Amino acid sequence: MRGAVAILLRGLVDDAGLFPPAALPMRQALARHRADRIVGHPMHTGRLLCPVGVLGDLGAHLGADERVEVGLVVADEWEAVGGGAADPRVRVSHYEIRASGSDIGKAARYLRAAAAHAARGRRLFGRLPESAAALPPPIYVEFDRGRRGLGNIAAIAGVPGLGARLSCGGVEEADFPSPDEVAAFIVACFDHGVPFRIGSGPHHAVRHTDPLSGFVHLGYLNLLAAAAVAARGGGPNKARKELLATDPERLLGRIGGLDEATAVRIRELFVGYGSRSTRDPVVDAERLGLLDPVAVWPAGEAVRRDG
Repeated sequence: MRGAVAILLRGLVDDAGLFPPAALPMRQALARHRADRIVGHPMHTGRLLCPVGVLGDLGAHLGADERVEVGLVVADEWEAVGGGAADPRVRVSHYEIRASGSDIGKAARYLRAAAAHAARGRRLFGRLPESAAALPPPIYVEFDRGRRGLGNIAAIAGVPGLGARLSCGGVEEADFPSPDEVAAFIVACFDHGVPFRIGSGPHHAVRHTDPLSGFVHLGYLNLLAAAAVAARGGGPNKARKELLATDPERLLGRIGGLDEATAVRIRELFVGYGSRSTRDPVVDAERLGLLDPVAVWPAGEAVRRDG
C-alpha cells in the first residue's frame, strides 16, 4: 500500500468474529485470530472485539503466556467501563457501549478527571508519573439514531478519550441505519471533531445486497468516500451520494484522488470498524488493485474467517 490509500486502509479492520448473526465459537474465533496475527496484514488492527459477557470464556481459552488485545463491547453494563479486564493476559484497547445522555455525563467526568490527573503529572514531573501511566482506554458510545443522537455527538466534542459509534448491521432490517442516518452521523463527527467507530461493519469494499438475507450492506470504500466528503466540509447530502454508490470505479476514483493530508484527517476521526470476516475486506482490496495480494493465508484459513 502506498500514499493516501495506505493511510486509509492501514489498521482499518478489527476482528468481530464473536458477534452475530454468525458468531464463531470462542475456540474457533481465537484460532482464526491467532492465524491473522501471524500474517499481520496491514489492514488488520490485531484487535479482537469481545462482548463483555464472554470475557471469562476468552480467558479460559488463552494460553498461559498468551496476550490478546481486545475492544470490549458493553451492552447495558455501564459499571464495567473503567474497570478493565482482570486477566493480565487481556489488554483492553477501547470500550464500545450504548448509553444515554446521563451516562455520557458520567463518562465525560471520568475521562476529564483522568486527563487532568495526567496533565498535572506532566506539569509537576515533566513526564507522566507511574501512577498515571495507564490512561483509561477510549470509550466509543452509540446513541439512538436521529436528531437527539446527533446532539449527543456535539455534546461529547472535546472530551479526551470519548468518541461515537454507529452500528451498520445486525440480524434484522431495523438494525441497518438508512444512508441518510449514516451520512448525518459521519458529517456530525467531522463537524465536531469527534472520533468514531463503525460497529457491525462491512465485509466488502462496495455497497451490495446480500443474496441470502436480502439486506443492503455498505462497503468500506463507501464509508471512506463519505468521510472524505465530510473531511472537506461537505454536508450530509453529498456524503449520502457516496454511501449509495455501487460502482467500484467511481469509489476508487474518489479514494485515489485524495491527498495524504486529507487521508490523515479521515483516519484521525474514522478510527476503524469491526468485521466478522477478516479475509473478505483484504481480498476485495486486492481484487480492486488497492494492495498487493497476500501470497498464502496461513493454515488458520481452514478455520472459516467469514463467520
